[in-house]
Amino acid sequence: MFELLGFLIFFGIILTITSIKFINEYDRLVIFRFGRVVGERGPGVSFVVPMIERAQKVDLRIITMPIPMQEAITRDNISLKIAAVCFYQVADPRKAVTKIEDAMAATSQVAQTTLRSVIGQHELDDVLTERDKINAKLQAIIDRQTEGWGIKVNAVEIKDVEIPQSMQRAMARQAEAERERRAKIVAAEGEMQAAEKLAQAAAVISSQPGAMQLRQLQTMVEVSAEKNSTLIFPIPIELLGGMGRNASEFAQKAMQFLPGQENVKPAAVPAVAAAVAPSSHTLNTAPGDKIRIREDIEDLA
Repeated sequence: MFELLGFLIFFGIILTITSIKFINEYDRLVIFRFGRVVGERGPGVSFVVPMIERAQKVDLRIITMPIPMQEAITRDNISLKIAAVCFYQVADPRKAVTKIEDAMAATSQVAQTTLRSVIGQHELDDVLTERDKINAKLQAIIDRQTEGWGIKVNAVEIKDVEIPQSMQRAMARQAEAERERRAKIVAAEGEMQAAEKLAQAAAVISSQPGAMQLRQLQTMVEVSAEKNSTLIFPIPIELLGGMGRNASEFAQKAMQFLPGQENVKPAAVPAVAAAVAPSSHTLNTAPGDKIRIREDIEDLA
């Protein structure tokens, strides 16, 4: 008798210990009583009646679920491989236990099919440049389909996109052509701005008579600073005109002192002026009589 009583006491203690449940903050217990769901418990300490109640634990933390690489065809008929990752959590423990057998497997299948479907609705450029919009669309569609299972999809992110090698080469050529186009546009804009500045500088120089001479002197100084350089100085047309007039006047005065040239007509003066224009020239006036005239170009000017 005492042995049976001791066994019952020991068995009761074991049942009591095993019936006490310690529930974490991120867990919930779904309680079944005679096969029916009677509620949720947690967090803290809970007692489950042995042989009458059954508890099933559900984790409420966010679960990271990778979506394996999927082959998809975009709207512009380009085949690619794409992988993503899904972040979800159990929002309703009772539905997650009673509505679906394996919530993680079901959510993974829905995510894979939705990913292929959404990619097929976009072109390749959209997949590469508008990932945020595609991610938001994926999240909304998957969350709507899993809402009845007590699953809340927080985010879906496209992780990797693999493009065929031929398409990668075509995209590289396109990007290179785009860079060349932009470079030509920038160069053309720079030339246009430089032309505008040069036009403004020309207007300023033309309004100041001495500005051109100062610019020429500055250029000569800059060029002369280089070694082994040959300088060719242009003579302004105005200077040549002044030299011609001075030479003509000088020749006309010189003819007055030459023997036998008192009656030289004015029409002959230009010829004489042309003869004396160089820096050194010889005039033949009479046999055995030569007059050498040396003048510097600056004195003539």
